[in-house]
Amino acid sequence: MGMTDPIADMLTRIRNASRARHQKVAVPWSRLKESIVKVIIAEGYLKDQRKVKASVGAGDELIIQLKFDRENRPIIGGMKRVSSPGRRVYVGANGAIPVRKGLGINVLSTPKGILVDREAQRAKVGGELICSIW
Repeated sequence: MGMTDPIADMLTRIRNASRARHQKVAVPWSRLKESIVKVIIAEGYLKDQRKVKASVGAGDELIIQLKFDRENRPIIGGMKRVSSPGRRVYVGANGAIPVRKGLGINVLSTPKGILVDREAQRAKVGGELICSIW
């Protein structure tokens, strides 16, 4: 049986691995997941990612390198899935509410691709609010 919300699964794996102080985490690969991770890397919350052949089963895996500060504390304080398969949340170009008064980011799926809330406002596009990271 398939997974009902693979994005939430990916966010949970990253959150759990970060709290357990693992250096990397593997998640099943998809184009959407890869583009979300690229945006999170560009914002400085993760270190790196690469696509590899899965060791068990078919398909590919996305190996995500987590990022920690000098005291080995995770850079990611929290991650929250906003839009889910049962409840989609859409925002307009200026509708994304700042996360932690601007200290976090919202990740949106827009017609121009996966963007951070600041970039979506600059491009004047709205879309589905995928997740919040702080």
